[in-house]
Amino acid sequence: MNIVLHRLTLPLNHPFTIARGSMTQQESVVVELQHEGISGWGEVTENSYYGHSCDSIIASLSHVEPLLERYLNDSPESHWETMRVALNNDMFALSALDMAAHDLHARRLQQPLWKNWGFQIDRIPPSSFTIGIDRIEVMVEKLNQQPGWPIYKIKLGTDRDIQVVTELRQHTDARFRVDANCGWTAEQTVINSKVLAKLGVEFIEQPLSADAKNDQKKMVFELSALPIIADESCQVSADIETCRSFFHGINVKICKCGGLTPAKSMLQQARQWGMKTMVGCMVESSIGISAAAQLLPLLDYADLDGAILLSEDPASGVVIDKGRVHLSQQPGTSAGLR
Repeated sequence: MNIVLHRLTLPLNHPFTIARGSMTQQESVVVELQHEGISGWGEVTENSYYGHSCDSIIASLSHVEPLLERYLNDSPESHWETMRVALNNDMFALSALDMAAHDLHARRLQQPLWKNWGFQIDRIPPSSFTIGIDRIEVMVEKLNQQPGWPIYKIKLGTDRDIQVVTELRQHTDARFRVDANCGWTAEQTVINSKVLAKLGVEFIEQPLSADAKNDQKKMVFELSALPIIADESCQVSADIETCRSFFHGINVKICKCGGLTPAKSMLQQARQWGMKTMVGCMVESSIGISAAAQLLPLLDYADLDGAILLSEDPASGVVIDKGRVHLSQQPGTSAGLR
């Protein structure tokens, strides 16, 4: 088996801003596992907040080539721990490798990945479309450029958050979700939640910083008028039990937890505990989005618009039409570089 690494620069349609900063392009590493004319694809993007660059990801992946043959005889789940150790716990590198291994495994079996997992796709949630922080008139313009989505996720964390949502509400009847990206205090969250509930907001994602004190998290959990969904506070499998006491649901990001193997397990565990489940994405190509979409049957909420934010997608795969995700009957995740 061979591993080929593709380094990509993904340009965005518009500058994308959250509470922590802005970007106009995203650097990405695509992992291609090749065996007997079949390729499995995975992707991960660099992220300064979590301390991962394309250079560090590529350096980590250089250590696993002698172990890749193990994927040929067993499912990727069987070798996740071995690969984690070989990658020195680099979860971003592991996520792309595990994604590619799942894709290759299902392609060799001539099955869509979701079907290989035993899932049904008759009931899957729609995706939201994300509107990054900007001047209010620009945020309205972004919404109007993407009409007809059933759900919009609004990035907040400014001194005019309520004004933003109030103005956007004048332009659509769609459901709203808001993501403060750790930008609020507990008091702000409780106060904002009451106003946002009246504006048709469905939930609040990660209002407090991941290192907020437990009494502040508990206050928000108990007093918020809206459900609170963990993102930065729920990175790996071990975080779920803690989140159970402070959040109503979790947003699993494949890059943070180390791939599809732990993502699937985390979602199943959260569902057993009665928590809401969500999978989000980074700004990424259709390779990463198509892999994440295989988890849709386990989800209450989906945020899989990362490739739609690009001015040019170098990959093909799962199609998302105004929030409706069309999972493919093609083998694997159906994704690949064009």
